[in-house]
Amino acid sequence: MDFYLAMAVIRDLGKLKQRYLAYLKVEKGLSGNTAKAYADDLDKLTRYLADVGLAVDGVTHDDLEQFVCALRDLGIGARSQARIISGVKSFYKFLKLEGYIDKNPTRLLVSPRMGRHLPEVLTVEEIDRMVACIDMSKPEGQRNRAIIETLYGCGLRVSELVGLKMSQIYAEDEYVVVQGKGNKQRAVPISQMALEQIENYVQQTRSSQTVKRGSEDILFLNRRGGQLTRVMVFYIVKELCELAGIRKVVSPHTLRHSFATHLLEGGANLRAIQQMLGHESITTTEIYVHIDRSRLRDEILLHHPRNK
Repeated sequence: MDFYLAMAVIRDLGKLKQRYLAYLKVEKGLSGNTAKAYADDLDKLTRYLADVGLAVDGVTHDDLEQFVCALRDLGIGARSQARIISGVKSFYKFLKLEGYIDKNPTRLLVSPRMGRHLPEVLTVEEIDRMVACIDMSKPEGQRNRAIIETLYGCGLRVSELVGLKMSQIYAEDEYVVVQGKGNKQRAVPISQMALEQIENYVQQTRSSQTVKRGSEDILFLNRRGGQLTRVMVFYIVKELCELAGIRKVVSPHTLRHSFATHLLEGGANLRAIQQMLGHESITTTEIYVHIDRSRLRDEILLHHPRNK
């Protein structure tokens, strides 16, 4: 790209951000939500640069270190700092690839160290209590039962659940095809229990609904025949936990964590769990090893005679 044209474009931040978003979605294959999160983090940088009188194309490594210090001074935690830094690195990598800048100032930028956060996990008994609290007399009862069994039985992300299509369920072979992050597909085994609840839902509830255009193949529908939202699934899970008397901080993702933890406790191979969850790196999956060890430690402290 011509140098003067590059400088004209780089100073028009609105157009530059649009180009960057297009790059994230088209070339990097990121979902709309993930791309928006990157754009929001970029806004934090551009606001800071405007406050200190720096141009996007004129920052140095030291300037970015000061930006990170400013994030810390604002009380932003290490995990959020790391996410923002990742977004900033992605942006400057884009600028370098497109020829807007000659050198990438984020090359040596280091993210803060983070302690390993162990997510909340439900026991099998707690999940059974949630299921028992579903009011099957209500029109949405069978749907909600199928949702819980699918989330827990397949370890799906909530976005994968609401986007699950009827044509992606292979009941005879007992697996579903899931559209994961970056539009990557993976095959996940599905239990007979989940398949049975899905079949009951389709026959008893979904078949009698008027389906909105565009949602004909979507499995889980709302009362108006459209695709369920992630917020609605969060509400369903939260309400069932309250009814079941579960005091933990629970979301649909908790059922995914529980799925992986219970598999590991049952002797499943970590690589197999990685494939079922759709993790690109085994490092992400290894957190469930730490959960398993933590639970084992709690059991020892609770039951060993020397600890009583």
